[in-house]
Amino acid sequence: MSSQNKKLEGKVAIVTGASKGIGAGIAKAYAQEGASVVVNYAGDREGAENVVNEITANGGKAIVVHADVSKEEDVKNMFKKTYETFGSINILVNNAGVFKSIPIEQITTEEFNRHYNINVLGNLLATREAVKYFGDKGGNIINMTSVVSEKGVPTYSIYSGTKGAIQSITHALAAELGPKKIRVNAIAPGAIETEGTQVDFAGDVTEQYIKATPLGRMGYPADVAKVAVFLASDDSEFLADSRIEVSGGLK
Repeated sequence: MSSQNKKLEGKVAIVTGASKGIGAGIAKAYAQEGASVVVNYAGDREGAENVVNEITANGGKAIVVHADVSKEEDVKNMFKKTYETFGSINILVNNAGVFKSIPIEQITTEEFNRHYNINVLGNLLATREAVKYFGDKGGNIINMTSVVSEKGVPTYSIYSGTKGAIQSITHALAAELGPKKIRVNAIAPGAIETEGTQVDFAGDVTEQYIKATPLGRMGYPADVAKVAVFLASDDSEFLADSRIEVSGGLK
């Protein structure tokens, strides 16, 4: 693919939680389309470095940046380092998140706070910094919600709540930031095969999701990444406050 045909040529993107799974898939796809990419991680440095090594081996530009998105100073430092390295920031993918199956009887304050601090507060802190760096030309923010924000799934009440919050935040910020030429949209994945779901989903659960999905399979990070490229590119220049479900029809 020649550089003139690359959809994100000259753009700089931060992808949070990009050491594995959906985030890694998006980071690789962005680099392939010409963007310089910040591969953020909180705990898995080796995974993040592997993503960057794959990107650079294929001729792309990427760096690893550690930041716990629930910590204000970490987020500020991540944006500062990105700007110092690449000179601009155009795209933010709020992908970092945690999920855990927790029956209502086992819910703790600690798990509630962990989910909401990372999944919701982290989204807002990163978005706040992005707005500072985007400048007059505006930018793109892509939030990762989930089909479970609307679909009832037993034992995922905390996680589902955070994803519902992200959907509401997307509505509000799209209205608030549109006048600043900042487009805010959301992707709602369905059952995606990642390292996390392999651990959290037992075999019978996976089969249940496949049976409930009209297209008859689990999704892959690459399925989500294609939509993330579209939302970050000029192909979607008149899309704001959109929710695109990448779920194979799973509702």
